[in-house]
Amino acid sequence: MPAGAILRVPTSRRSTMSDHVYRITEVVGSSTESVDQAIRTGIARVSRTVRGVEWFEAKEIRGSVADGEVTFQVTLKVGFRLED
Repeated sequence: MPAGAILRVPTSRRSTMSDHVYRITEVVGSSTESVDQAIRTGIARVSRTVRGVEWFEAKEIRGSVADGEVTFQVTLKVGFRLED
């Protein structure tokens, strides 16, 4: 599914909630500490400008080395619910 695509997720027929619609965006979080921190950095940044962030998927983990120092980079698909 391309970045910015809309994913419709139906709820159970017994549920009183209406169906929700999600938008997906991709971001790359980075950290010199760990992969975990790179994920948290990416999610924190998205959460500052997007409401309704509900899930993420780590698509790719990579890194770089400069002067012996490692930087972790994680590409994330982030899903957020569109408001009614």
